[in-house]
Amino acid sequence: MRIGLSYDLKETIAIQQASCDDAFEEYDSWETVELIAAALEAEGHTVTMLGGGREFLGKILHDKVDFAFNIAEGRGAYRSREAQVPSILEMLDIPYSGSDPQCLAICLDKPLTKKLVASQGVSTPNWRVINDRQELRQIDTGDFPFPAIVKPAYEGSSKGIRLTSVVEDAKQAIEVTESLLEKYQQPAMVEEIILGDEVTVGIIGNSTPRVLGMMRIIPKQNEGYFIYNLDVKRNYLDLVEYECPAGLEEKVLHCIQVSSLSAFQALGCRDFARLDFRISTAGVPYFLEINPLPGLGIHSDLVIMAKKMGWSHRQLINAVLNAARERYPQCVHV
Repeated sequence: MRIGLSYDLKETIAIQQASCDDAFEEYDSWETVELIAAALEAEGHTVTMLGGGREFLGKILHDKVDFAFNIAEGRGAYRSREAQVPSILEMLDIPYSGSDPQCLAICLDKPLTKKLVASQGVSTPNWRVINDRQELRQIDTGDFPFPAIVKPAYEGSSKGIRLTSVVEDAKQAIEVTESLLEKYQQPAMVEEIILGDEVTVGIIGNSTPRVLGMMRIIPKQNEGYFIYNLDVKRNYLDLVEYECPAGLEEKVLHCIQVSSLSAFQALGCRDFARLDFRISTAGVPYFLEINPLPGLGIHSDLVIMAKKMGWSHRQLINAVLNAARERYPQCVHV
């Protein structure tokens, strides 16, 4: 099968001016693109590099492909940016891997995602959205539970989530939120911190999606509130340990599995996804967010989890591809 690989490279985006030091965090390296291409070629497919942005537009019209393996994050700061490449592929009637434009656009909007998941009975921490400076004073009203964490509303890859994102009271929340509004030019979400273990969950499949694994992120140093933030992820070898399978009580694991599959299906995810939870001291899993386009690089959480579950990188890529192909009868035997 002739597979087109769509992606956005850090070095390509970096040519553009960045307003903050994590502007390129969600984009991929050439090493990741080559690893995915090698995994696809090892299964006998021919891979065409499509790239992203304007390069993708030109190549997808010029280079004939049977199928597109999509890891492109999209361009700009739009909350619908992850839907850009899939939308074009659908317009051209080209089969592709991963979730559709609607799902991708919804899931990058953290508050909207939480509303939809909560409607399915899945627990999620209390939160409040601050759209602009005029709404800042709302943080100081009511009885919002602190400590809390302040996040950009429309970002992935832990962008905007740093050591300084944790706030103890309304005054501190206002200061951090004001800074974030200015830096990221989008609404901020103030979210209650659940004091407990952090667990990330991988899902593969469609009509019968299955949990690939549940991985607990354990801090090597217990100092203050542990947040699996961007600073930690950049230095994960020194700062955390990954436990997979997660060493939690069976009833907690069962609840995480049920909540994960419920969220995956309610949001309309396809082929694969990764979800994040915090487990309260009472053993209740609280949904934080979902990534329907998780990283597939060697240092990405889903890949680390898969390897701990006995999968090779090639097996993981092939599982995603096979799940996607099953949705397109014309691709099953190609």
